[in-house]
Amino acid sequence: MKKLLILTVALVVLACSKSTNKTGNVELTGKVEGLKQGKLYIQQLKDTSLVILDTITISGESEFQTKFQIDEPQMLYVFLDRGTTSSIDNSIHLFAEPGKMTLNTTLKEFFASAKITGSENQKVYEKFLKIKSKLNNENLDLVEKEIKNNLANKVEANKDIETQKEKLKVRRYITTANFALVNSKFEVSPYIALTEIPDAHIKLLDTINKTLSPKAAKSLYGKELAKWVKERKSIEEN
Repeated sequence: MKKLLILTVALVVLACSKSTNKTGNVELTGKVEGLKQGKLYIQQLKDTSLVILDTITISGESEFQTKFQIDEPQMLYVFLDRGTTSSIDNSIHLFAEPGKMTLNTTLKEFFASAKITGSENQKVYEKFLKIKSKLNNENLDLVEKEIKNNLANKVEANKDIETQKEKLKVRRYITTANFALVNSKFEVSPYIALTEIPDAHIKLLDTINKTLSPKAAKSLYGKELAKWVKERKSIEEN
């Protein structure tokens, strides 16, 4: 009887050690396939510094479950501490929203294999990333041609490439602005404008700012965009 009581107490203690007892309006579950030992840090940008919003310790099992609190939908960063193994593939952008979200990925390709569900803003952001990737690939192709011309002493041929690069730059700004306008009801819209084209023509940024839905305009990034537009106008008018 005494042994049974000790065993019961031990099981209760073990169960409590596995329970996070965390609370919050975001419930994040998922798996990092191949990770048996390590930590995930949910990071939040405060002013200009990243601060840890939540820490997930993985020991023995790849699955995880946690809860944390956010005031409103916003971009967070999931950083993987691999312990003794270092890698540049250790951070994932996650546009968090209150509710249930999932994050499934692998240890080998932590960023590249990430699949995130439960956030409408995340879906929109991932659509934008595909567009951005295509534009980046076009630019890389032009850079490659430029390098080959330099190696072959065909410097004159690079004048046309420079023109193409400038046109691509303009197209990137217009494409990004159009994407933000089309998705103006989402909080990720002003985020994209702020992080991708902050130096765009003020009229372009002002148009995005004025087109935002009431919900997006009142969001963290909506307020930041309005503030940025006001500052730009003040500087350029003086």
